[in-house]
Amino acid sequence: MARKSYNEKLKTAGDLPKIEDISDQPRAVERWGGTKMLIAEPMAYNDVMAKIPRGKLTTTVEIRQYLADRAKADFTCPLTAGIFTNIAANASVERDVDQIPYWRTLRAKGELNEKYPGGMVSQQALLEAEGHTVIQKGKRYFVENYEAKLVDLGRL
Repeated sequence: MARKSYNEKLKTAGDLPKIEDISDQPRAVERWGGTKMLIAEPMAYNDVMAKIPRGKLTTTVEIRQYLADRAKADFTCPLTAGIFTNIAANASVERDVDQIPYWRTLRAKGELNEKYPGGMVSQQALLEAEGHTVIQKGKRYFVENYEAKLVDLGRL
């Protein structure tokens, strides 16, 4: 059986979106601050990432909160968020049309994502071409002063 392309994965929602009740997991409730966890579909991440304008940025944390608020959940699953943003990025590169500016979506605290197409080197080049400054902290790379460049997702 052939492997699914990233675009096929992007369009595969299964039973998503869904809201899971995690009230039987007290450690998770304490960590994430609620009992209603949204598991959004991959296309939801793609759609938000596609709207980030040139010169602006977002993070997976911001997208997760936006999707949770929209679904009236307490938070969004962090594991699937990471997987689905990577699927959206790779699906974009697979296409000749309708590509999204995935490089404008950073990890928490403004960190570059080594799993994006071309790795951090490519993401850094794309961000710097748009005027952002990337700094190194140890072995990790971050957009300097990223907070000032965050887009208000509620206004998109």
